[in-house]
Amino acid sequence: MFTRVTGAALRAILMAFLVAMPSLLLPNVSTDTSQITVLVALLAFLMVFIEYYSQYPSIIEFRYASPFNRLRFLALFVIVTLLSVILASPTGSNPMANTLTQLGTAWGTALDFPFSPVRLVVLMMPEYASAELISSVRTSAGIAYMVSLVALFVFVTMVRLLGWPTRNRAFNVWINLPLFDPTAGGDVVHRLKRDAGLNIVLGILLPFLIPAIVKAASSFIDPISMQNPQTLIWTMTAWAFLPASMIMRGIAMGRIAELIEEKRNRAYSEAEKSGLQTASA
Repeated sequence: MFTRVTGAALRAILMAFLVAMPSLLLPNVSTDTSQITVLVALLAFLMVFIEYYSQYPSIIEFRYASPFNRLRFLALFVIVTLLSVILASPTGSNPMANTLTQLGTAWGTALDFPFSPVRLVVLMMPEYASAELISSVRTSAGIAYMVSLVALFVFVTMVRLLGWPTRNRAFNVWINLPLFDPTAGGDVVHRLKRDAGLNIVLGILLPFLIPAIVKAASSFIDPISMQNPQTLIWTMTAWAFLPASMIMRGIAMGRIAELIEEKRNRAYSEAEKSGLQTASA
């Protein structure tokens, strides 16, 4: 009981700190923004605490298949932290912020080639956007996208080379996929593979679709609002992290489908051997 409460409280504190980090690091944050941030941080704290305090998961997937959620949280934490540090010192007076800005600029420039997601994000900005804002958007997009790609590469390595999720413990499908209903009809393996493919395809397309949708709906969504540092941080974080998270989920579900299929094949093989032995006897 004590271990579960401590673990739930620690995870909840980290999530609340993640939500509040931009407001804590950025200067000149308005009172209204601070109040909204505190409210959202408290809601995040309660949601994570209740989820992890409960013995059985209800929303969070792969809770007992570490380090899937830890890797996603780490990627999200790194993106928000780096962008907050950079935008907290736009003049480059902070040496760390200056170094991160140069690194993000290099990444953004390298990824800013025709038809790339970063190029589409830059083109999403209106013609009257200032050069400083476009440069800030490119730098933020470069950092967020690069961190997401690194997290995705690490997870693929864990799956293909380190045997996730069965390396350290047995994997229970039903408690690690609480939102997946095995009684909804159809073969479980087929449904898992279908959901895996859907998540991977959407994850690949979203970095391209989101800027196009914003550009098409520019009369309703004003991209120039990203002049606000917090808006820029969370927009770039969502644009880069959500697709990578969907691809990771798709890879994970595909891996689970493979494990179930392998277990079925072993069971069928053992049943056939047992039947042959009984017949020969």
